[in-house]
Amino acid sequence: VQLVESGGGLVQVGGSLRLSCAVSGVTFGAYPVAVGWFRQAPGKEREGLSCISSRDNRPYTRDAVKDRFSISMSLAANQVHLQMDSLKPEDTAVYFCAADIGDCDGKFESRAPYWGQGTQVTVNL
Repeated sequence: VQLVESGGGLVQVGGSLRLSCAVSGVTFGAYPVAVGWFRQAPGKEREGLSCISSRDNRPYTRDAVKDRFSISMSLAANQVHLQMDSLKPEDTAVYFCAADIGDCDGKFESRAPYWGQGTQVTVNL
């Protein structure tokens, strides 16, 4: 299983970005696959943002960002997207996606065996 993130870049405060996570090696329609988005800023711990599973397509998003970030899954494209709006300087980080067979739950981050290399998001004033 391989994950490749894309869509990061440099954006001004208040701007938007749409991150994509392309998943290969497992088909969303054939298995219940959970895909989550995380970020890690310099000097800070990795932070879970959002998760969605192909079993029920139900999104789970961290309260701190749920009014600005939304996750979606394309079964046909085998991709998961993270739409980020009203970006702030504190959103600057490397954003990663991760995947596992199963559902989104509290242990997803610790058990997910498949991770992408990350995409840099920088929000400037």
